[in-house]
Parts: sequence; structure tokens; C-alpha cells
Amino acid sequence: MDFDTARAKLIGSLAREITDKRVLSVMARVPRHVFIPPDVQVYAYEDRPLPIGGDQTISQPYIVALMTQYLELTGNEKVLEIGTGSGYQTAILAELARYIVSTERIAALAEKARVVLDILGYGNVEVHTAEETLGWKSGAPYDAIIATAGAPCVPDDLVAQLAVGGRMVIPVGSRDNQELVKVTRLKTGTHVEHLDMCRFVPLIGKGAWE
Repeated sequence: MDFDTARAKLIGSLAREITDKRVLSVMARVPRHVFIPPDVQVYAYEDRPLPIGGDQTISQPYIVALMTQYLELTGNEKVLEIGTGSGYQTAILAELARYIVSTERIAALAEKARVVLDILGYGNVEVHTAEETLGWKSGAPYDAIIATAGAPCVPDDLVAQLAVGGRMVIPVGSRDNQELVKVTRLKTGTHVEHLDMCRFVPLIGKGAWE
């Protein structure tokens, strides 16, 4: 399998809709295939989600690019990622921001992601097994938060972990269908932008789904 050619073809396709050149450049060099099980690696650069174990998936590349683009990272941010999963999105963020704190509810997935990220040399990432409370309060405040699982509403616990001026991209809606929203924390409250429709696994924890 010629992964380099397949990845270049995927990036060419994403470039029709993704406008952030930094995001495209990073996705053109991060090897998605090393984050997924060997039996589905042949599909690594197709624009679709793939199973990674534990009833979880690695997100569709277009969604990864879109959510990352909405964060508007400049390189100086401390970012909180909710839902490490395979670690692929984590790697993308690590290339675009100063430091990444990532949490994963499934301990085995967290450990796998930690190993792959370490092998690839990402020294600006820490991966934790998630606590009952959403996020990672000891590392707050964060300049940006990204959640790769859907919540019934915007969780107050995550808003509280945002710095003033920080932004969060999160899917919100039912267990089966959500809408991506971008929440910016202001001194006087929050500003919410409604973005694209999407579908993610449920976000589990206090302030989300039981």
C-alpha cells in the first residue's frame, strides 16, 4: 500500500473545502495509518471514520480538518482535547499548538495513543484517562478546547476551563445526530456559533450523557 500517494490524494480532496493551509499541511504529513488497527489500514486515507476498538472510531479526515480549522490555532495555544481516541487528532493539534492535554475515557485506548504519540516524537502532549468530571481541571485555563464526542448541551464544566477569549468546538445534540458549535468565552458570558451537522459517539460524564 502506497500510503504517501493515498494521503496526498486525500489532502487534495480536502483542499476543495478546507481553507486553512496550516491544517492541510499538517494533515499531509501526519501518518493516519499508524493510528488505526492493521486490518483497516488499507482504508486509512479514505475520507471516512474507521473502527479503533472499544466501540470507538477514528473520525473522518474531513471532520478532523474542519474542527481543527474552526479552532483557529496560531501555534501559541494550550489546548484541551476531550476524547483522545486513536491519538490522530491529538497529533494534528500538537503540530499546530504549543501544548496539548488530552483525556480518554477508555484506559486501553489512552495507553495505545500515548505509545504511538511517543514513538512519533510528540513531546508537547500529555494523555490522561478521563475523570468523572469532564475535561482536566488541573491544567486549566485552556486557550482552546475540542471535544470529539457529542454532548446534549454545551457543558458548563468545559466552558469554565476556557480562558477568556478561548474557543471550544464541540458537537451538541441527540445521541444519534449533532451540530458542531463554536463557543467563545467572553468576560460577560459566551458567544455561540452554529456550524455544521455531524455525528459522533456520545460524550460520557457529568454534564453530558450518563
